[in-house]
Amino acid sequence: MAGDSTRVLPPAAPAAPVPAAPRRRRRGMVPLAPVSPTARWLLGLGFFVLFVAVWAFFTLGGFVSPTFLASPVTMVQEAWLLLTEYGFAHDIGMTVWRVVGGFVLAAVVAVPLGIAMGAYKPVEAFLEPFVSFCRYLPASAFIPLLILWAGIGETQKLLVIFIGSVFQIILMVAVTVGGARKDLVEAAYTLGADSRGIVRRVLIPGAAPGIAETLRLVLGWAWTYVIVAELIGSSSGIGHMITDSQALLNTGQIIFGIIVIGLIGLVSDFIFKAVNRKLFAWASL
Repeated sequence: MAGDSTRVLPPAAPAAPVPAAPRRRRRGMVPLAPVSPTARWLLGLGFFVLFVAVWAFFTLGGFVSPTFLASPVTMVQEAWLLLTEYGFAHDIGMTVWRVVGGFVLAAVVAVPLGIAMGAYKPVEAFLEPFVSFCRYLPASAFIPLLILWAGIGETQKLLVIFIGSVFQIILMVAVTVGGARKDLVEAAYTLGADSRGIVRRVLIPGAAPGIAETLRLVLGWAWTYVIVAELIGSSSGIGHMITDSQALLNTGQIIFGIIVIGLIGLVSDFIFKAVNRKLFAWASL
């Protein structure tokens, strides 16, 4: 009606939704949550303590015969005899020398071949079937032939480690180099780099951290090959000591030999990681 002073009010704005309270994260293990260095060391050491405790419980408690498994106390006593009376330090040195020698020979041959396979597809097509075939051949299968060709001296043991490591390194390095970022390669071509410059300035620097990690992993495998090589026709080394201890049913010495291999491998792994972090600190950025 005209002259009516009644006003129509606009509709009220909807109430703003109340934000839900953030869910409290449960304490404990969270997927992908980082662990502090101190906690990492404590957790890693804790498993070793638990392992020794279980071992001591079953052996010292009489649940397992000493003929089949020596107790930690007996193992420590046998370890002292090996180091003080039987010259086991010399055996350790010989085994380390064989591992390092065979592994270095394999790396010197395998890394350039792996880079060539990863960078140049014709080289990959030519070598990859043969390398993949040899990668599945156990190094121990070559021992009879190597004894015929090189005798039972140091050359035979180095060749066992070489054969067991070289094909693994070649293929893993080739995969690492071949996985280079294509945009970096195209950018290098745009800036005037040639094929050789691409390999030297793009592919190799980009793959260097992965190559170093490959060498670290294969070094661990090399330790398994040296023990196989020392089990046959050897007069020194950790594998030779384990074989002699087996004939005497001395499980304490056998266990100590196995632990020494694990400790040396663990130390070498830590050294490799530290060197890689120092040389390729930019890779983790």
